[in-house]
Amino acid sequence: MTAQETGAPAAAPETLRARALASLVTARTRTTLLTTCVEDPDLTAQVSPLMSPLVWDLAHIGNQEELWLLRAVGGREAMRPEIDGLYDAFEHPRSERPSLPLLAPEEARAYAAEVRGRVLDLLEGATFEGDRLTESGFAFGMIAQHEQQHDETMLITHQLRTGPQALTAPDPDPAPPFTGPAEVLVPGGPFTMGTSTEPWALDNERPAHPREVAPYWIDTAPVTNAAYRAFIEDGGYGTERWWSPEGWAHIRRHSVEAPLYWHRDGGQWLRRRFGVTEPVPPEEPVLHVSWYEADAYARWAGRRLPTEAEWEKAARHDPETGRSRRFPWGDADPTAAHANLGQRHLRPAPAGSYPAGESPHGVRQLIGDVWEWTSSDFLPYPGFTVFPYKEYSQVFFGPEYKVLRGGSFAVGQVACRGTFRNWDYPIRRQIFSGFRTARDAESA
Repeated sequence: MTAQETGAPAAAPETLRARALASLVTARTRTTLLTTCVEDPDLTAQVSPLMSPLVWDLAHIGNQEELWLLRAVGGREAMRPEIDGLYDAFEHPRSERPSLPLLAPEEARAYAAEVRGRVLDLLEGATFEGDRLTESGFAFGMIAQHEQQHDETMLITHQLRTGPQALTAPDPDPAPPFTGPAEVLVPGGPFTMGTSTEPWALDNERPAHPREVAPYWIDTAPVTNAAYRAFIEDGGYGTERWWSPEGWAHIRRHSVEAPLYWHRDGGQWLRRRFGVTEPVPPEEPVLHVSWYEADAYARWAGRRLPTEAEWEKAARHDPETGRSRRFPWGDADPTAAHANLGQRHLRPAPAGSYPAGESPHGVRQLIGDVWEWTSSDFLPYPGFTVFPYKEYSQVFFGPEYKVLRGGSFAVGQVACRGTFRNWDYPIRRQIFSGFRTARDAESA
Protein backbone atom coordinates (compact mmCIF):
# COMPACT_ATOMS: atom_id res chain seq x y z
CA MET A 1 0.00 0.00 0.00
CA THR A 2 1.32 3.45 -0.86
CA ALA A 3 2.28 5.63 2.08
CA GLN A 4 -0.25 8.37 2.59
CA GLU A 5 -1.19 11.12 4.99
CA THR A 6 -4.45 11.13 6.85
CA GLY A 7 -6.87 13.86 5.84
CA ALA A 8 -10.03 15.31 7.39
CA PRO A 9 -12.92 17.39 6.10
CA ALA A 10 -12.84 21.10 6.87
CA ALA A 11 -14.38 21.90 10.24
CA ALA A 12 -17.46 24.07 10.57
CA PRO A 13 -16.96 27.68 11.75
CA GLU A 14 -18.62 26.92 15.08
CA THR A 15 -16.20 24.05 15.67
CA LEU A 16 -13.20 26.16 14.72
CA ARG A 17 -14.37 29.00 16.94
CA ALA A 18 -14.82 26.67 19.90
CA ARG A 19 -11.41 25.09 19.36
CA ALA A 20 -9.68 28.46 19.06
CA LEU A 21 -11.41 29.78 22.17
CA ALA A 22 -10.56 26.72 24.23
CA SER A 23 -6.92 26.81 23.11
CA LEU A 24 -6.54 30.51 23.89
CA VAL A 25 -8.22 30.19 27.29
CA THR A 26 -6.14 27.15 28.27
CA ALA A 27 -2.92 28.94 27.36
CA ARG A 28 -3.87 32.10 29.25
CA THR A 29 -4.86 30.16 32.36
CA ARG A 30 -1.40 28.62 32.38
CA THR A 31 0.32 31.96 31.72
CA THR A 32 -1.56 33.46 34.65
CA LEU A 33 -0.45 30.66 36.96
CA LEU A 34 3.19 31.01 35.91
CA THR A 35 3.20 34.78 36.45
CA THR A 36 1.19 34.99 39.70
CA CYS A 37 2.86 32.21 41.72
CA VAL A 38 5.82 34.46 42.53
CA GLU A 39 6.17 38.06 43.70
CA ASP A 40 6.90 40.91 41.29
CA PRO A 41 10.68 40.95 41.99
CA ASP A 42 10.84 37.40 40.67
CA LEU A 43 9.01 38.49 37.52
CA THR A 44 11.49 41.24 36.74
CA ALA A 45 14.65 39.33 37.71
CA GLN A 46 16.73 37.42 35.19
CA VAL A 47 17.64 34.04 36.67
CA SER A 48 19.95 33.12 33.78
CA PRO A 49 21.34 34.92 30.72
CA LEU A 50 19.76 32.08 28.71
CA MET A 51 16.27 33.18 29.73
CA SER A 52 14.21 36.35 29.67
CA PRO A 53 12.68 37.87 32.80
CA LEU A 54 9.21 36.39 33.20
CA VAL A 55 7.66 39.82 32.75
CA TRP A 56 9.21 40.06 29.27
CA ASP A 57 7.56 36.79 28.25
CA LEU A 58 4.21 38.02 29.57
CA ALA A 59 4.21 41.26 27.56
CA HIS A 60 5.73 39.51 24.51
CA ILE A 61 2.79 37.08 24.52
CA GLY A 62 0.38 40.01 24.45
CA ASN A 63 2.36 41.86 21.80
CA GLN A 64 2.46 38.89 19.40
CA GLU A 65 -1.25 38.38 19.89
CA GLU A 66 -1.87 42.00 19.04
CA LEU A 67 0.42 41.92 15.99
CA TRP A 68 -1.04 38.82 14.41
CA LEU A 69 -4.69 38.77 15.48
CA LEU A 70 -5.71 42.37 16.02
CA ARG A 71 -3.50 43.97 13.36
CA ALA A 72 -2.87 41.29 10.71
CA VAL A 73 -6.24 39.51 10.89
CA GLY A 74 -8.50 42.21 12.31
CA GLY A 75 -6.96 45.21 10.55
CA ARG A 76 -6.89 47.19 13.80
CA GLU A 77 -4.55 50.07 14.55
CA ALA A 78 -1.62 49.41 16.87
CA MET A 79 -2.42 49.76 20.57
CA ARG A 80 1.14 50.35 21.78
CA PRO A 81 3.39 50.72 18.69
CA GLU A 82 6.21 52.13 20.83
CA ILE A 83 6.73 48.77 22.57
CA ASP A 84 6.98 46.60 19.44
CA GLY A 85 10.77 46.80 19.40
CA LEU A 86 11.08 45.93 23.09
CA TYR A 87 9.28 42.65 22.57
CA ASP A 88 10.79 41.67 19.24
CA ALA A 89 12.69 38.48 20.06
CA PHE A 90 15.16 39.11 17.22
CA GLU A 91 15.93 42.71 18.09
CA HIS A 92 17.22 42.10 21.62
CA PRO A 93 19.00 38.94 22.83
CA ARG A 94 17.77 37.50 26.11
CA SER A 95 20.86 38.61 28.00
CA GLU A 96 20.04 42.27 27.24
CA ARG A 97 16.33 42.26 28.01
CA PRO A 98 16.55 43.14 31.72
CA SER A 99 18.18 46.46 30.78
CA LEU A 100 15.30 47.47 28.49
CA PRO A 101 12.49 49.80 29.62
CA LEU A 102 10.05 46.90 29.91
CA LEU A 103 6.47 47.21 31.06
CA ALA A 104 6.17 46.72 34.80
CA PRO A 105 4.30 43.59 35.95
CA GLU A 106 0.92 45.25 36.48
CA GLU A 107 1.18 47.17 33.21
CA ALA A 108 2.18 44.00 31.34
CA ARG A 109 -0.78 42.13 32.82
CA ALA A 110 -3.17 44.94 31.89
CA TYR A 111 -1.82 45.12 28.34
CA ALA A 112 -2.08 41.36 27.76
CA ALA A 113 -5.58 41.34 29.23
CA GLU A 114 -6.76 44.22 27.05
CA VAL A 115 -5.38 42.54 23.93
CA ARG A 116 -7.13 39.31 24.86
CA GLY A 117 -10.47 41.04 25.40
CA ARG A 118 -10.32 42.57 21.93
CA VAL A 119 -9.20 39.24 20.42
CA LEU A 120 -12.21 37.45 21.90
CA ASP A 121 -14.47 40.04 20.30
CA LEU A 122 -12.69 39.46 16.98
CA LEU A 123 -13.03 35.70 17.35
CA GLU A 124 -16.76 35.97 17.94
CA GLY A 125 -17.27 37.34 14.43
CA ALA A 126 -14.52 35.45 12.62
CA THR A 127 -15.51 33.62 9.40
CA PHE A 128 -12.23 31.68 8.97
CA GLU A 129 -12.21 32.46 5.27
CA GLY A 130 -10.31 34.74 2.96
CA ASP A 131 -6.63 33.92 3.04
CA ARG A 132 -4.21 31.38 4.40
CA LEU A 133 -3.76 33.26 7.67
CA THR A 134 -7.46 33.08 8.52
CA GLU A 135 -8.33 29.76 6.86
CA SER A 136 -9.30 27.11 9.44
CA GLY A 137 -8.48 29.61 12.19
CA PHE A 138 -4.74 29.22 11.56
CA ALA A 139 -3.74 32.57 13.07
CA PHE A 140 -5.66 31.84 16.27
CA GLY A 141 -4.02 28.43 16.48
CA MET A 142 -0.59 29.91 15.81
CA ILE A 143 -1.02 32.38 18.66
CA ALA A 144 -2.29 29.72 21.06
CA GLN A 145 0.76 27.61 20.20
CA HIS A 146 3.04 30.62 20.61
CA GLU A 147 1.68 31.31 24.09
CA GLN A 148 2.03 27.67 25.13
CA GLN A 149 5.62 27.66 23.85
CA HIS A 150 6.38 30.67 26.03
CA ASP A 151 4.61 28.99 28.93
CA GLU A 152 7.11 26.16 28.55
CA THR A 153 9.93 28.71 28.42
CA MET A 154 8.63 30.31 31.61
CA LEU A 155 8.43 26.91 33.27
CA ILE A 156 12.11 26.40 32.37
CA THR A 157 12.79 29.74 34.07
CA HIS A 158 10.95 28.54 37.17
CA GLN A 159 13.12 25.43 37.22
CA LEU A 160 16.28 27.53 36.92
CA ARG A 161 15.36 29.94 39.71
CA THR A 162 16.56 29.29 43.23
CA GLY A 163 14.48 29.78 46.33
CA PRO A 164 11.39 28.13 47.79
CA GLN A 165 8.96 26.05 45.78
CA ALA A 166 6.48 28.21 43.87
CA LEU A 167 4.67 25.66 41.71
CA THR A 168 2.97 22.42 42.70
CA ALA A 169 1.16 19.72 40.76
CA PRO A 170 0.14 16.13 41.46
CA ASP A 171 2.59 13.42 40.47
CA PRO A 172 1.73 11.08 37.60
CA ASP A 173 -0.20 8.00 38.65
CA PRO A 174 2.01 5.16 39.85
CA ALA A 175 2.72 2.70 37.06
CA PRO A 176 3.69 -0.94 37.40
CA PRO A 177 7.24 -1.68 36.23
CA PHE A 178 7.31 -2.00 32.45
CA THR A 179 8.01 -5.62 31.53
CA GLY A 180 7.65 -5.41 27.76
CA PRO A 181 10.46 -5.64 25.23
CA ALA A 182 13.29 -3.13 25.58
CA GLU A 183 13.21 -2.36 21.85
CA VAL A 184 10.95 -2.91 18.87
CA LEU A 185 11.68 -3.47 15.19
CA VAL A 186 10.31 -0.93 12.73
CA PRO A 187 10.29 -2.49 9.24
CA GLY A 188 11.91 -0.66 6.38
CA GLY A 189 9.96 0.99 3.60
CA PRO A 190 8.22 4.24 2.74
CA PHE A 191 6.06 6.43 4.92
CA THR A 192 4.65 9.93 4.70
CA MET A 193 6.60 12.44 6.78
CA GLY A 194 5.28 15.87 7.66
CA THR A 195 1.81 17.16 6.88
CA SER A 196 -0.14 19.08 4.29
CA THR A 197 -3.54 18.69 5.96
CA GLU A 198 -3.10 19.51 9.66
CA PRO A 199 -4.75 22.96 9.78
CA TRP A 200 -2.64 24.45 12.58
CA ALA A 201 0.69 22.85 11.61
CA LEU A 202 3.56 25.33 11.37
CA ASP A 203 5.65 25.89 8.27
CA ASN A 204 8.56 23.61 9.21
CA GLU A 205 6.16 20.64 9.49
CA ARG A 206 5.12 21.08 5.85
CA PRO A 207 4.70 19.73 3.27
CA ALA A 208 3.92 16.03 3.52
CA HIS A 209 6.48 14.06 1.53
CA PRO A 210 7.54 10.42 1.11
CA ARG A 211 10.52 9.08 3.03
CA GLU A 212 12.20 5.72 2.63
CA VAL A 213 13.60 4.35 5.88
CA ALA A 214 15.72 1.22 6.29
CA PRO A 215 14.63 -1.23 9.02
CA TYR A 216 15.80 -0.32 12.50
CA TRP A 217 15.33 -1.11 16.16
CA ILE A 218 14.20 1.66 18.54
CA ASP A 219 13.83 1.76 22.31
CA THR A 220 10.31 1.03 23.51
CA ALA A 221 10.57 3.83 26.09
CA PRO A 222 12.94 6.74 26.71
CA VAL A 223 16.26 6.09 28.45
CA THR A 224 15.79 6.13 32.23
CA ASN A 225 17.70 7.74 35.06
CA ALA A 226 18.82 4.30 36.18
CA ALA A 227 20.23 3.47 32.76
CA TYR A 228 21.93 6.84 32.51
CA ARG A 229 23.40 6.45 35.98
CA ALA A 230 25.08 3.24 34.78
CA PHE A 231 26.77 5.31 32.06
CA ILE A 232 28.01 7.78 34.68
CA GLU A 233 29.27 5.08 37.03
CA ASP A 234 31.08 3.34 34.20
CA GLY A 235 33.14 6.48 33.72
CA GLY A 236 31.13 7.77 30.78
CA TYR A 237 31.98 11.42 31.41
CA GLY A 238 35.67 10.62 31.71
CA THR A 239 36.05 8.44 28.61
CA GLU A 240 36.80 10.47 25.48
CA ARG A 241 35.98 7.73 23.00
CA TRP A 242 32.23 7.97 23.69
CA TRP A 243 32.10 11.65 22.80
CA SER A 244 32.16 13.63 19.60
CA PRO A 245 35.16 15.99 19.50
CA GLU A 246 32.89 18.99 20.05
CA GLY A 247 31.04 17.26 22.88
CA TRP A 248 34.24 16.22 24.63
CA ALA A 249 35.63 19.74 24.42
CA HIS A 250 32.39 21.16 25.77
CA ILE A 251 32.05 18.93 28.82
CA ARG A 252 35.73 19.37 29.72
CA ARG A 253 35.52 23.13 29.37
CA HIS A 254 32.42 23.37 31.55
CA SER A 255 33.19 20.48 33.97
CA VAL A 256 29.98 18.62 33.10
CA GLU A 257 29.78 15.34 35.01
CA ALA A 258 26.04 14.55 35.23
CA PRO A 259 22.66 15.83 33.96
CA LEU A 260 21.82 19.40 34.91
CA TYR A 261 20.45 19.75 38.46
CA TRP A 262 21.98 16.42 39.61
CA HIS A 263 24.51 16.26 42.42
CA ARG A 264 25.99 13.42 44.40
CA ASP A 265 25.47 13.18 48.15
CA GLY A 266 27.63 10.33 49.39
CA GLY A 267 26.52 7.29 47.44
CA GLN A 268 23.21 8.82 46.37
CA TRP A 269 22.31 11.02 43.43
CA LEU A 270 19.96 13.91 44.20
CA ARG A 271 18.33 16.45 41.91
CA ARG A 272 16.71 19.85 42.32
CA ARG A 273 13.23 20.05 40.81
CA PHE A 274 11.23 23.28 41.03
CA GLY A 275 12.70 24.25 44.37
CA VAL A 276 12.67 20.78 45.94
CA THR A 277 15.70 18.54 46.37
CA GLU A 278 14.89 14.84 46.04
CA PRO A 279 16.52 11.52 45.18
CA VAL A 280 16.80 10.92 41.46
CA PRO A 281 13.94 8.50 40.64
CA PRO A 282 15.44 5.54 38.77
CA GLU A 283 12.32 4.71 36.75
CA GLU A 284 11.78 8.14 35.18
CA PRO A 285 13.17 9.14 31.77
CA VAL A 286 16.42 11.05 32.18
CA LEU A 287 15.91 14.79 31.89
CA HIS A 288 18.04 17.90 31.28
CA VAL A 289 20.71 16.30 29.12
CA SER A 290 22.33 17.91 26.09
CA TRP A 291 22.55 16.37 22.64
CA TYR A 292 26.23 15.74 23.31
CA GLU A 293 25.35 13.73 26.42
CA ALA A 294 22.61 11.78 24.64
CA ASP A 295 24.95 10.99 21.77
CA ALA A 296 27.72 9.84 24.14
CA TYR A 297 25.36 7.58 26.07
CA ALA A 298 24.12 6.00 22.84
CA ARG A 299 27.70 5.26 21.74
CA TRP A 300 28.51 3.80 25.16
CA ALA A 301 25.45 1.55 24.88
CA GLY A 302 26.52 0.37 21.41
CA ARG A 303 23.65 2.22 19.80
CA ARG A 304 22.89 5.61 18.27
CA LEU A 305 20.29 8.34 18.36
CA PRO A 306 17.41 7.84 15.90
CA THR A 307 17.14 10.11 12.90
CA GLU A 308 14.21 12.48 12.79
CA ALA A 309 12.60 10.34 10.06
CA GLU A 310 13.02 7.18 12.14
CA TRP A 311 11.45 8.88 15.14
CA GLU A 312 8.46 10.05 13.11
CA LYS A 313 7.93 6.71 11.42
CA ALA A 314 7.91 4.97 14.81
CA ALA A 315 5.39 7.56 16.03
CA ARG A 316 3.00 7.91 13.08
CA HIS A 317 3.24 5.06 10.60
CA ASP A 318 0.41 2.52 10.63
CA PRO A 319 1.76 -0.64 8.97
CA GLU A 320 -1.74 -2.05 8.37
CA THR A 321 -3.02 0.89 6.34
CA GLY A 322 0.24 2.53 5.24
CA ARG A 323 -0.98 5.95 6.29
CA SER A 324 0.53 8.36 8.79
CA ARG A 325 -1.50 9.13 11.89
CA ARG A 326 -1.67 12.47 13.71
CA PHE A 327 -0.51 10.81 16.93
CA PRO A 328 0.88 7.39 17.82
CA TRP A 329 -2.52 6.19 19.04
CA GLY A 330 -4.54 7.54 16.14
CA ASP A 331 -6.04 10.83 14.98
CA ALA A 332 -7.89 11.86 18.15
CA ASP A 333 -6.47 14.64 20.32
CA PRO A 334 -4.52 13.45 23.37
CA THR A 335 -6.19 12.79 26.69
CA ALA A 336 -4.72 12.17 30.13
CA ALA A 337 -4.68 8.44 29.27
CA HIS A 338 -2.48 8.99 26.21
CA ALA A 339 0.33 11.28 27.33
CA ASN A 340 1.82 13.53 30.00
CA LEU A 341 1.32 17.05 28.62
CA GLY A 342 0.36 20.58 29.55
CA GLN A 343 2.09 20.97 32.92
CA ARG A 344 -0.49 18.62 34.41
CA HIS A 345 2.47 17.13 36.27
CA LEU A 346 5.86 18.70 36.95
CA ARG A 347 7.87 15.60 36.12
CA PRO A 348 7.96 12.78 33.57
CA ALA A 349 5.93 9.65 34.22
CA PRO A 350 7.81 6.36 34.75
CA ALA A 351 9.24 4.86 31.57
CA GLY A 352 6.73 2.55 29.91
CA SER A 353 3.66 4.47 31.13
CA TYR A 354 0.59 5.31 29.03
CA PRO A 355 -0.12 2.05 27.19
CA ALA A 356 -3.10 3.81 25.57
CA GLY A 357 -0.61 6.09 23.82
CA GLU A 358 1.40 3.27 22.27
CA SER A 359 2.15 3.43 18.55
CA PRO A 360 1.18 0.63 16.10
CA HIS A 361 4.80 -0.52 16.25
CA GLY A 362 4.60 -0.86 20.05
CA VAL A 363 6.64 2.23 21.01
CA ARG A 364 5.57 4.15 24.13
CA GLN A 365 5.80 7.73 25.39
CA LEU A 366 6.61 9.21 22.02
CA ILE A 367 4.37 12.15 22.95
CA GLY A 368 4.91 14.05 26.20
CA ASP A 369 7.19 13.42 29.20
CA VAL A 370 10.53 14.49 27.64
CA TRP A 371 11.64 16.11 24.41
CA GLU A 372 13.73 13.51 22.56
CA TRP A 373 16.97 14.43 20.84
CA THR A 374 17.42 12.99 17.36
CA SER A 375 20.61 12.74 15.31
CA SER A 376 19.23 15.08 12.64
CA ASP A 377 20.12 18.68 11.87
CA PHE A 378 17.22 21.13 11.63
CA LEU A 379 16.61 21.46 7.91
CA PRO A 380 13.63 22.32 5.68
CA TYR A 381 11.52 19.62 4.10
CA PRO A 382 11.47 19.33 0.28
CA GLY A 383 9.07 21.98 -0.99
CA PHE A 384 9.24 24.10 2.18
CA THR A 385 7.79 27.60 1.96
CA VAL A 386 7.94 30.31 4.61
CA PHE A 387 4.63 31.05 6.34
CA PRO A 388 3.78 33.47 7.75
CA TYR A 389 7.26 34.85 8.61
CA LYS A 390 10.81 33.64 8.07
CA GLU A 391 11.88 34.17 11.68
CA TYR A 392 9.80 31.24 12.90
CA SER A 393 11.79 28.53 11.11
CA GLN A 394 13.88 29.57 8.13
CA VAL A 395 16.50 31.59 9.98
CA PHE A 396 17.28 28.55 12.18
CA PHE A 397 17.82 25.99 9.42
CA GLY A 398 21.33 24.61 9.44
CA PRO A 399 23.70 22.11 11.04
CA GLU A 400 24.19 24.14 14.21
CA TYR A 401 20.76 23.06 15.52
CA LYS A 402 19.62 19.52 16.34
CA VAL A 403 16.00 18.39 16.14
CA LEU A 404 14.01 17.28 19.18
CA ARG A 405 10.70 15.48 18.87
CA GLY A 406 7.67 14.43 20.88
CA GLY A 407 7.15 17.18 23.43
CA SER A 408 7.54 17.08 27.20
CA PHE A 409 5.35 17.31 30.28
CA ALA A 410 5.70 21.08 29.84
CA VAL A 411 4.25 21.21 26.31
CA GLY A 412 0.70 22.40 25.72
CA GLN A 413 -1.54 20.03 23.80
CA VAL A 414 -2.11 22.55 21.02
CA ALA A 415 1.64 22.68 20.37
CA CYS A 416 2.22 18.94 20.28
CA ARG A 417 1.55 16.41 17.52
CA GLY A 418 3.34 13.70 15.62
CA THR A 419 4.72 16.17 13.07
CA PHE A 420 5.78 18.93 15.48
CA ARG A 421 9.49 19.83 15.27
CA ASN A 422 11.56 21.47 17.98
CA TRP A 423 15.23 22.41 17.68
CA ASP A 424 18.07 23.70 19.82
CA TYR A 425 21.83 23.91 20.11
CA PRO A 426 23.49 20.60 21.04
CA ILE A 427 24.83 22.15 24.26
CA ARG A 428 21.39 22.99 25.68
CA ARG A 429 20.44 21.29 28.97
CA GLN A 430 18.01 23.65 30.70
CA ILE A 431 15.25 22.46 28.35
CA PHE A 432 13.13 19.44 29.28
CA SER A 433 15.17 17.12 27.08
CA GLY A 434 15.78 13.39 27.17
CA PHE A 435 16.19 10.76 24.45
CA ARG A 436 15.79 7.19 23.31
CA THR A 437 18.26 5.15 21.25
CA ALA A 438 18.13 3.08 18.08
CA ARG A 439 20.28 0.69 16.09
CA ASP A 440 20.35 -0.62 12.53
CA ALA A 441 18.39 -3.83 12.02
CA GLU A 442 21.42 -5.33 10.27
CA SER A 443 23.26 -5.24 13.60
CA ALA A 444 20.74 -7.58 15.26
